[in-house]
Amino acid sequence: MIIQRDVVDIDTATGKMRTYVYRPDADGRFPTVIFYSEIFQQTAPIARTAAIMAGHGFVVLVPEVFHELNAIGTVLGYDDAGKDKGNNDKWTKPLEDHDSDTEALIAFAKCQPFCSEKLGAMGVCIGGHLAYRAALNSQISSAVCLYATDIHSNTLPCKPNNDSLTRTADINGELMMIWGKQDPHVPDEGRMLIHQQLLSSGNTFTWHEFNAQHAFMRDEGDRYDPQLALRVYGMSVEFFNRTLTKTA
Repeated sequence: MIIQRDVVDIDTATGKMRTYVYRPDADGRFPTVIFYSEIFQQTAPIARTAAIMAGHGFVVLVPEVFHELNAIGTVLGYDDAGKDKGNNDKWTKPLEDHDSDTEALIAFAKCQPFCSEKLGAMGVCIGGHLAYRAALNSQISSAVCLYATDIHSNTLPCKPNNDSLTRTADINGELMMIWGKQDPHVPDEGRMLIHQQLLSSGNTFTWHEFNAQHAFMRDEGDRYDPQLALRVYGMSVEFFNRTLTKTA
């Protein structure tokens, strides 16, 4: 599908949040996927991923995940300075503020004439964690979590007993968990901790591990695996078609 791209500034509990909207350039109402970026915010690879998903019939919302901590429009570089700033941002912003961002994004989608009532979430790296976290909201029907960091380690600030791993049983929607087995950020024991929590909490989920490194979907840098990325895009589209489109 041909797509169009818009930019909106959404009011949240912690200030205005620049959000990039990718959607089919066609009449009708389409399911919404909130796409949470990595720590660098909306880089070129993130924009291309959003466009790919939108071209398959979804409204894709890409928020600036650290809008409180950066000027509007900030994009961090894939270098040491960008990595240091992004990591400091993720260790500064409480999960509760991400929760209120998700609520604002849901409210925005529900007011748009091009959005159906079905909502999902997707994310990479910390964005994978935020997609997992978004699924705590009862209005999120499903989530694709790609190599989600900091769930197993509980390293993001939050109130006591409000970390994402502890809250797993509160997730009602279906999850698709995607991992790279050579990812040092989420080692074997970390992945197994999350897997066991999902099993013991009775969640509906699928679990996929590939021989890949962290950020294997990012089409810049040495870790990019084009063949695997294409496969995972297909899996994600099929997942959202089943969980969002067919019941929209």
